[in-house]
Amino acid sequence: MRLRVMVWNVHGFRAGPKQIAAAVSDAAPDILLLNETRYLGVHLRRFARGGGLEGASGTGLWRPIPNAVLARRPWRVVDAGKIMFRRSRKTLRRGVLLTIVGRAGVRVSAASVHLGLSGEERAEHARELTDLLAGREPVVLGGDLNEGPEEPAARWIAGRYWDAARDAGRTFPSWEPRARIDYLFVSGGVAVERAWVGGGRFARLSDHLPVLADLEVDG
Repeated sequence: MRLRVMVWNVHGFRAGPKQIAAAVSDAAPDILLLNETRYLGVHLRRFARGGGLEGASGTGLWRPIPNAVLARRPWRVVDAGKIMFRRSRKTLRRGVLLTIVGRAGVRVSAASVHLGLSGEERAEHARELTDLLAGREPVVLGGDLNEGPEEPAARWIAGRYWDAARDAGRTFPSWEPRARIDYLFVSGGVAVERAWVGGGRFARLSDHLPVLADLEVDG
């Protein structure tokens, strides 16, 4: 079954939920994996309504993580959980939003993650992440890893999942991309038809460019 996935760090919706929703709607993803949605979820809810999307987030008052997984009908989020990573120092709390997204009998594990600024912690969290995802295939995993593809966390994940957009281009900073730090990984059971980095209007809406891919999921 065909599935379009979009991964994007929306920079706290600073450009406005309405403007970002319009750009996402034009890109027409079935599943949207978001980072930096702010902690309370107010802007995220406005964005989702404006884009005709529904799903789950890690926002709220209790140990929030500003990640979200949203879907466009007929796809829908049928289960979701927020899992916190172990915290080894006084850094921002990190975690993964792990969901099951489905339609017409097809189920996909979709996860949104945003790793931190400490390289040592990123490597630890990458190992936690792949342990959590083991046995949940088919998997689509996306997010801002805050490091390039040759660094430890990205290499660890890429050793266990396909780096779906490895040749798609750089994502940060959006106005003059010099680094690829935003990723989409997929497991067995998911074929990548094409992948690309969104440009143009997206560069005016966040400091990251989005990663998009058209996938084919078994089932």
